[in-house]
Amino acid sequence: MTVIFIIVILGTYKKFPLSHISYTLIFVFMILHTIGAHYTYAEVPYDSWAKALFGVGINEIFGFARNHYDRLVHFSFGLLMAYPVREIFIRIASVKGFWGYYLPLDVMAAFSMVYELIEWAVALVFGGELEMTYLGTQGDIWDAHKDMALATLGALITMLIVAFINYRYKPDFKKEIESSLTVIRKTPLGEVELERMKRRRGKP
Repeated sequence: MTVIFIIVILGTYKKFPLSHISYTLIFVFMILHTIGAHYTYAEVPYDSWAKALFGVGINEIFGFARNHYDRLVHFSFGLLMAYPVREIFIRIASVKGFWGYYLPLDVMAAFSMVYELIEWAVALVFGGELEMTYLGTQGDIWDAHKDMALATLGALITMLIVAFINYRYKPDFKKEIESSLTVIRKTPLGEVELERMKRRRGKP
């Protein structure tokens, strides 16, 4: 998955280059993800690193009873990847105002959910020791829920920061938010739109 993502980034660089901010955020997340993939998330020795550097472990300081590196990466997924997603939405779909903050948040939550479903599917197919290693639940039955919540929280924090910056420096921030929530098309879709399309198709 990491290799495919890198290929996509490199393949789109010339035709659709992202900002330096987006590339930096993506790079940091990929480093965190690669470390987790190398050790397996539940075995990343961050506690040993902390003891070697500072003489005390992170788990000891905060009273953690499990390895929380997977939690960090899930949180970082939302925190670091929400901005690149926002940039893509704005530059391709031309989203504005409220939707420029809500849609990236929504996408990060959805991606987090899909990842948890993939983990569950892999666990069902392979089972056994591989199941526990890949899932990395470490005995927590609410592991998937917490992971999704952390990814969503990370994305929410990023969008709040971006919104605050725009509020501070963008003169028409309030007007753009209000405009984005204005109803543009008065007629509903669904059966109304279907009937309209059928009438148009019947015309010579």
